[in-house]
Amino acid sequence: MQIYGDGNSGNCLKVKWVCDRLGLPYRWVGIDTRKGETRTPDFLAMNGAGQVPTVRFDDGRTLAQSNAIIRYLARDSDLIPRDAFVAAKMDEWLFWEQYSHEPYVAVCRFQMVYLGKRASELDPEKVQRGYAALDRMERHLSTHRFLVGDAVSLADVSLLAYTRLAHEGGFDLARHGAIRRWIGETETCLGLPPAR
Repeated sequence: MQIYGDGNSGNCLKVKWVCDRLGLPYRWVGIDTRKGETRTPDFLAMNGAGQVPTVRFDDGRTLAQSNAIIRYLARDSDLIPRDAFVAAKMDEWLFWEQYSHEPYVAVCRFQMVYLGKRASELDPEKVQRGYAALDRMERHLSTHRFLVGDAVSLADVSLLAYTRLAHEGGFDLARHGAIRRWIGETETCLGLPPAR
């Protein structure tokens, strides 16, 4: 399997982390999105949306969208709860991550890290909604070790990607002790070094 991804993208790293955690063999194909490498005819033939991550399996089939990819790769593994309702709660967090967390936390990070904006130049609404997402996670994690069930699931993998780097988007996690605890435990469970 080939993973086409940008090593600076949390969405791409989710796929790598799941493969590493499950011992799935893959070849990483580095893609620089800022150089337009997702807009080449060859890449667009593989993924018409022109986005990373994209996975090409040995049989030639391709799959895009980070949470769809990790959901497929982790089928029948301990990263997906066996109980159907708990698995649906995991999916609830996966959808929420893409619609209510990533568009704010990750976008602010992108603007600061890649566009060189200062925190004071960020869209106040994006910052407010990013903190709202972090506050929701904090409330939940203050009474739960992980996002669903009693072990790491794909919900934790998905939300870890950009939450652990929230500070790079100007978000101060000092008042989010439960999130900081969860980041450390989830990194340990996935065998990741602490975020920089």
